[in-house]
Amino acid sequence: MSELDDTPRSYSGAFLAAIAVALVVGVISLIWVYVQSGAVSRQQKAIDAATEENVKLAADLRETNARLKVATEELGTSMGLSQKQMEDRAQDILRREQAQEVNSQRLENAQKQTAQQVTSVSNEVSNVKTDVGGVKTDLGKTQNDLATTISQLTSMRGDVDGHSTLIARTHDELELLKHRGDRNYYEFTLVKGQKKPVGTVSLQLKKADAKKSRFTVTVFSDDKQYEKKDRNLNEPLQFYSGKDPVLFEIVVNSVGGKNNQISGYLSAPKNAPVPVNAQ
Repeated sequence: MSELDDTPRSYSGAFLAAIAVALVVGVISLIWVYVQSGAVSRQQKAIDAATEENVKLAADLRETNARLKVATEELGTSMGLSQKQMEDRAQDILRREQAQEVNSQRLENAQKQTAQQVTSVSNEVSNVKTDVGGVKTDLGKTQNDLATTISQLTSMRGDVDGHSTLIARTHDELELLKHRGDRNYYEFTLVKGQKKPVGTVSLQLKKADAKKSRFTVTVFSDDKQYEKKDRNLNEPLQFYSGKDPVLFEIVVNSVGGKNNQISGYLSAPKNAPVPVNAQ
C-alpha cells in the first residue's frame, strides 16, 4: 500500500514542474511578442510618416512643375516665343557654355605652352649669352696674343727710304702681317739663275752663299732692273714701282739648299696693282 501511495505523488510533482516551465516560457514569449509588436508598430509609423512626406513632396513637385510650366509659357508668350523655341534657346545656351569651357581649357593649355616656350627661349638666350661671353674672352685673349706676337716682329730700316718697317722672319709671322691687312704679301722661292714672276714684278737669283747667309738678287719692274747685291737675311730690300710709284719690299728669310736657293716674300701696298691671276 505504501508503494501505491508514493507513485501518484511523484507523477504529480513532475506534472507541476512541467506546467511551471510552460508558464514561464509562455510569459517570456508574450513579453517578446509585445516588444516586437511595439518595434513593428514604431517602424510602421515611421514608414507611414515617410510615405506621407513623399506624397507631400510629390505634390509640391507637381505644383512647382505646373507653376514653372505656366511661368515658362507666360515668358514665352510675352517674348513671342514657342515652347520649342525656348528649348532651342536653352540648348544653344548650353552649347555656348560648353564651347566657352572648351575654349577656356584651350586658352589655359596655350598659356602653359607659351610659358614653357618662353622659359625654353630664356634658357637658350642665357646659353647664348654664356657662349658669347666665352667667345669674347677667347677673342680678347687672341687679340692680346696677336698684339704680343706683332710686338715681337722685327722692325728694321729699309735700304731706300731709311724708315723702319716690320718684317716677318717665318711663315707664321708672315701670316700675322697678312692679317694686319695694310699690305699685300707674295711668298716665293728662287733657284740660282732662275727668273720668276712674283706679284707684278719678276725676280732673279744671281748668287746665294749659304755659309755667310748672303745673296744677290735682281728685280725687274717697269722695264727697269734693280740689283740688290750681297744682301743679308731678313733685310728689307726696297724699290719703287708703278705709274704712280709706290714702295715695294723684298725680304729673304732663308738661303741655302743643294740648289743654292732663297725663300722669302714680296710686300706691296694695298693700292698697288695686283697680278692678273690673283684677281
